[in-house]
Amino acid sequence: MGARFDITIVAKDSALAESSIDTVIAEITRIENLISDWRPQTQVSKVNASAGIAPVQVDAEVFALTERALDLSRLTAGSFDISFAAMDRIWKFDGSMETMPTAEVIKKSVEKVGYQNIVLDKVNSTIFLKEKGMKIGFGALGEGYAADRCREMMLSRGIKAGIVNGSGDMSTWGKQPDGSDWVIGINDPARKGKLFAVIPLRQGAVVTSGSYEKFVVFNGKRYSHIINPSTGYPATGLTSVTVFGPSAEASNGFSTSLMVMGKQAGLDLINRFGEYSCVIITDDGKVYCSKNLDISKYRRR
Repeated sequence: MGARFDITIVAKDSALAESSIDTVIAEITRIENLISDWRPQTQVSKVNASAGIAPVQVDAEVFALTERALDLSRLTAGSFDISFAAMDRIWKFDGSMETMPTAEVIKKSVEKVGYQNIVLDKVNSTIFLKEKGMKIGFGALGEGYAADRCREMMLSRGIKAGIVNGSGDMSTWGKQPDGSDWVIGINDPARKGKLFAVIPLRQGAVVTSGSYEKFVVFNGKRYSHIINPSTGYPATGLTSVTVFGPSAEASNGFSTSLMVMGKQAGLDLINRFGEYSCVIITDDGKVYCSKNLDISKYRRR
């Protein structure tokens, strides 16, 4: 999945902890071999290779993940789009970009993106991409899905506490060995290396999307590395979005979507889902939270 995974297991002895970590690694590898869109042998790669040609039958697991991603695409009206993988990579965030792409180039970059052109057949468990050149990808959901799956697997095996962290998509359960809650630190975008807040986690997941490390500035306006798949333009206005909830997969989908949707539309969306909460930091340093979270008690400044 192109991501670093950090795995923490609390167990009665080191042998059990190590064997459990090996099991988690094996599960992450299994999922990668199902959903990677850069390994040609995976089911998702086969779906992409058959775009505009024919439906491809996939496992129930891949179908269900695609179905959830498509539901999120509809829910956010394309602020999240599972077919973003077909987007031309015209934006560079490595310091090499000196001029902004033209409107024509930006428009062309997303001409193969469009969740509306994905056809799912539940009876036959097939996925069909209507247009040649279309692609689906799980870069924004895969790590969270894997983290959630590993948490469920460990709980079913009697491992009562741990963390699976897929490149910032963090799924936790149980407590630390001393009985205290796991805690998550939210980076302060305005002060590198400093924490904005430290929040306890209880049997939940947390994901942060941010633009404070990868961005470009043109004419005094800051453009995030998170691209709006509907328009091809980078997200603007928000520096950081942290989402808490029961699922790392859904939290990742929400955090990415909120970066694109912006403050008000994003808060309106997350407030519809009582199990999820969020902290938003804008480009000008203002902080906003969902209705069910009071960040003031956890702030470091």
